[in-house]
Amino acid sequence: MTTLKSDCIFFPGDKPCKPHKENGVTCENCNLYKPIGQKILIIKLDALGDVLRTTSILHALEEKYHDSSITWFTRENARDLFIGNDFVDEVLFYEDVNSTMRLGIEEYDVVINLDPSTNSAAIASLAKGKFKFGFGLKPNGKVYPFNKESEEWFKMGAFDNLKKQNKKSYQQIIHEICKLPYSKGEIIIKLTGEEINFKNDFTKEKELNKFDFIIGINAGASNRWQFKKWKLESYAELVDMLIKKFNCGILLFGGKDEVEVNSVLMNVSKNVINTGEYNSLREFFSLVDISDIFITGDTLALHVATALKKSVVCMFGPTSYTEIEDYNRITRVIPDLDCLVCYKNTCDIRPNCMEMISAEMVYNSVVDNLQKLGKI
Repeated sequence: MTTLKSDCIFFPGDKPCKPHKENGVTCENCNLYKPIGQKILIIKLDALGDVLRTTSILHALEEKYHDSSITWFTRENARDLFIGNDFVDEVLFYEDVNSTMRLGIEEYDVVINLDPSTNSAAIASLAKGKFKFGFGLKPNGKVYPFNKESEEWFKMGAFDNLKKQNKKSYQQIIHEICKLPYSKGEIIIKLTGEEINFKNDFTKEKELNKFDFIIGINAGASNRWQFKKWKLESYAELVDMLIKKFNCGILLFGGKDEVEVNSVLMNVSKNVINTGEYNSLREFFSLVDISDIFITGDTLALHVATALKKSVVCMFGPTSYTEIEDYNRITRVIPDLDCLVCYKNTCDIRPNCMEMISAEMVYNSVVDNLQKLGKI
């Protein structure tokens, strides 16, 4: 009689497991058998950039909870972030009612919710867990910290002055919330072979090897934070300075909201190449990986370039620059203003924080990074 080891993390229940489909093995002769150890649930819904940078916690979780099984609960639009992520055994989605039903039945050893939002907190409170870190929801509908280590982050979300005073990176904060040692675990993106081929094909098609180096520019930002965006005129000036000084290629990145911006920058020089505003998320990752240096504001592209271990020049204004872990690869360009880290959507100050950042400031940061990379 064939033995079925249904406690293996690869066993889905309703169909053959991946090792069986790919290699024809059964439980008796499979060397990939891994019984479910401690079960960990991570709840992280919003936004894509925050979901991505939260993957940095997975290294420390793996180190502390050996042979654990990690489930990540998120939104459907974050699905592709986890392609090739060997730390996460299963991804469940907020939009899927079956996923929510499972959370009411399955039992976890550890439940982690790092967002003090009512949706995330409600899910964390409903989930069954022996230990819970982060935030839950009281019967009166108010969010509360599960553990004392979560109180600092909770208060920072409530009081602007505490947010501004903070000197810790987001990565350090979430490790502390979960009582994990912090060793600057990397954000995780793992490109597939197909994605590497996509990148290489683009490089060949655009003849990028004729340049001494490639600089990526992501000129957009979330519409929620209009003042994360740098001036178009400054980007154009920067591109002109770089092209005149170096034999470099400039790759433009962005989504549908950057079509007009990128079309303007394309006219600065024939060395400026638009990667396209309608790439899939994984295609975007692949193309960012071409860059030697990546220039961006505080947005998803920052975390993507960081995960791909690029040298990054990032401009900050209304959001916290101290919360960004630099991994010794990120250069922060910060204007000299007292009102930084305001997290405001509107501003009456002129010039505002992003307008105070000059093309020369960014250019000098790029040159410094090129020297560190040995490109000049």
